[in-house]
Amino acid sequence: MKNSKRFLAFIFAILLFASFSFSSVALTIKEPRLELSGKSAILMDASTGTVLYEKDADLRLAPASVTKIMTLLLVFEAIDSGKLSYDEMLTVSENASSMGGSQIFLEPAEQMSVEDLLKSVIVASANDAAVTLAEHVLGSEEAFVEAMNARAKELGMENTSFENVTGLDDDTTNHLTSARDIAIMSRELLKHEKVMDFTTIWMDTIRNGEFGLTNTNRLVRFYRGITGLKTGYTSSAGYCISATAKREGTHLIAVIMGAESSDARNASVAKLLDFGFANYSVYKSKPYATGKIAVYGGQSDYVDTECSGLEMLLNKGDDSKIQYKIELNEYVTAPVKKGMIVGRIIYCIDGENIGEEPIICSNDVEKIGFWEYTGLILKKILLK
Repeated sequence: MKNSKRFLAFIFAILLFASFSFSSVALTIKEPRLELSGKSAILMDASTGTVLYEKDADLRLAPASVTKIMTLLLVFEAIDSGKLSYDEMLTVSENASSMGGSQIFLEPAEQMSVEDLLKSVIVASANDAAVTLAEHVLGSEEAFVEAMNARAKELGMENTSFENVTGLDDDTTNHLTSARDIAIMSRELLKHEKVMDFTTIWMDTIRNGEFGLTNTNRLVRFYRGITGLKTGYTSSAGYCISATAKREGTHLIAVIMGAESSDARNASVAKLLDFGFANYSVYKSKPYATGKIAVYGGQSDYVDTECSGLEMLLNKGDDSKIQYKIELNEYVTAPVKKGMIVGRIIYCIDGENIGEEPIICSNDVEKIGFWEYTGLILKKILLK
């Protein structure tokens, strides 16, 4: 009988693990008639990756300086890995100092901190600063570009090929991406929250206050909740932007490519963000303890359980309709490992399953050994 129960518990745990769909949200995606400037556009929820609006989002186009989102992603990953630090001083190469377009006029052999170089790339879109960072991280711009393309492939950016770290396209032949791919890499960059310390700067200085920087993203001043991210322009690419904004816990990514002017680009991306905030919101369940369950054959008779919380994108106002139910295994068999799935919380609206999250064990419980079990039996006999 006990073996039968243990087998059923094991099967139940497997079925639970297989059935989880952490973002399987019943969401009604609206199809607005938005008059937007540009050749392509997309609106994405940053927390779930759900696409809320798109217009020719897979069209391959020149991205101009929006390219630097991938450049920045690799630099922030290098910082996180310990390969680079914010206060580290980098020496400018001849190659980096020769970059045209937007720049901070770095001189060969000039030294500047990683933090000021990042600020220059993010706020002023400085090409010379971008190349300086890239050369230091991987030794050359060419090696860095290879890494950019490899990272794009890892992220599932199917319509992207990079030829440089800046987006300058006077002498490129296949430096192209899509609005969807820009949203994907923007979402990945936003995971490095430190970037928003830079992307929300309107005006600042470098070189001990001697050189001023003004953000190329004018929305930083004029759009409520803006968090970034990057603008771009060349004569062949037109006016491009990946704009991110957060309101009441909902973080959106809006991309416009190939607009005819900066004003048209900014108006269109603001229209996209307005649509998103008006129609959708993110519901966040809170982590909490979900009680104890019995442990069979363990050094402890019980194990604590918990849920970690879940983020779901919903239609505006649906968060007040949410109900939930808890399904929890009756017991588990030792050994028990922390994080082991033993149940689930099912979230519903009007009886429809809109999302699930696992209930997991909060701690380990080792299997009881023969001598420990014998001692436990003797103790119970002696206490009678």
